[in-house]
Amino acid sequence: MNVKYPSIKKWPEFERPRERLLRYGAGELSTAQLLAIILRIGGKNKNALELARELLMRFKSLNGIEDASTAEFDGIRGMGAAKIAQLKAALELGRRFLVKESSCASKNPCFKNSKQVYDYFMPQCHGLKKERFLCTLLDSKNRIFNATVVSEGTLTSSLVHPREVFRYAIKEAAASVLFVHNHPSGDPSPSKDDIDITKRLMETGKIIGITVLDHVIIGDGRYLSLMEKGYLQHEYNFKKG
Repeated sequence: MNVKYPSIKKWPEFERPRERLLRYGAGELSTAQLLAIILRIGGKNKNALELARELLMRFKSLNGIEDASTAEFDGIRGMGAAKIAQLKAALELGRRFLVKESSCASKNPCFKNSKQVYDYFMPQCHGLKKERFLCTLLDSKNRIFNATVVSEGTLTSSLVHPREVFRYAIKEAAASVLFVHNHPSGDPSPSKDDIDITKRLMETGKIIGITVLDHVIIGDGRYLSLMEKGYLQHEYNFKKG
């Protein structure tokens, strides 16, 4: 037997998500309540809040909703093409806002640890479906002055070749470099290829006189520094500079 939930319009005003947002601010609302405001209306026998909860149950998180294909919404009553587009657009706006805030926070940040590297690059890596390998160029004070995408796709020695990686660093006269890449799976644990490629790049850097500071792998809300975890070892670190 289907349970029919009353329309949100029939709720007391202080309980309605939109009115609560306007009165108390978006931070006071749950994820389901925020989604309900975007959805506006529900489906058969359910209001927008129930639909929002159903989406979170189905896809586990906002990341899951963002990654879901249109076909994966089949069977969820109330989720037509228009609502799917609304959700996808809202989530993409949020992602772009994060990227913009990250890039504007400091044009030339000075990295002192791998956590700062993660905080700076995480918005740019969020939601990517493929691995993206970046070579970040630093000056003598560990300030970033450029970051170049070297390859896209699963890391292999053929995709990430020292010649291509250091071409940019030599041209821009970088004092040191650090590498950043994402794992779409969300797990930042390094693969054997991740480790082998980084060691190869470190050896190349020693030969040409450009220090490889670190390789930071970004996952879903997590990151891993190959240097801090002991996969790579040399006398240089963030603190020494």
